[in-house]
Amino acid sequence: MKRKLSLFAVVNTFILCGVVLVTLYPFVHMIAVSLSQNIYVMKGEVTWYPKGLNFDMYQIVLQDSRILKSYVNTIIYTSFGTAISLAITALGAYALAKKDMPFHRGFTLLIVFTMFFSGGMIPTFLVVKSMGIMDTVWAMVLPGAVSTWNLLIMRTFFGGIPLELEESGKMDGLNDFGIFIRIVVPLSKAVFATIGLFYAVGMWNNFMLPLLYLRDPELFPLQVVLRNIVLAGQMNSGDVTSIGGDNMVVEESLKFATIMVSTLPILLLYPFLQKYFVKGVMIGAVKG
Repeated sequence: MKRKLSLFAVVNTFILCGVVLVTLYPFVHMIAVSLSQNIYVMKGEVTWYPKGLNFDMYQIVLQDSRILKSYVNTIIYTSFGTAISLAITALGAYALAKKDMPFHRGFTLLIVFTMFFSGGMIPTFLVVKSMGIMDTVWAMVLPGAVSTWNLLIMRTFFGGIPLELEESGKMDGLNDFGIFIRIVVPLSKAVFATIGLFYAVGMWNNFMLPLLYLRDPELFPLQVVLRNIVLAGQMNSGDVTSIGGDNMVVEESLKFATIMVSTLPILLLYPFLQKYFVKGVMIGAVKG
């Protein structure tokens, strides 16, 4: 049978196509400008595609020592922070999924309370400073290690795992931790991939934590260096003048090239997690 095309489907298609165009155009424009010759950028002739293919901007960005150092820092913070966040969130969610745990309801209410009320920026800063982890990798991964929303999503997922599987594990001599490692984790690839992607994107784009807790420029992540380039125009003057042309045009192309270099890696991560992500985002959507 042929599917009848409804008015809702037509309108929805047009709206979604408009959203795609509005979302995609800035990236396409930045790529086009960063790959175009200065003269075409100066004339404002670059829109959807580059004119006069030119990779000089990307060469300058990738050769800048600050960019490379901040790139390494960001990769370390993202990988290490995501691993810690997933471990803490998963263990906490698994414990909360057990309704027979003592004070289960009280712990759940305390955790949900943090979604609406927090200590604030200054008390958090004082706690981090008193712990002596300023200017360390721990200042980047510990203060925001757990997201209450992600923890509740994982708790919902773990609550849907059949109890019979855990009972069979206990019959084989496994304790609660053994059941979690050997049974629950292998069955939870979808939620781990989804929540891990959320944590990784948040850590990759993190700007406030390094701004508050890092003072050593050698520890700055990519987002802080990107901010210095985009807002303050902090590029090596020798690199800028070696290209020639209008400095304003060169700075604009450099900014766009830097933005693309910092954005593409985390975007390219999505296709590898898509098969888990589609399933994971539906967690908790159906009540039963």
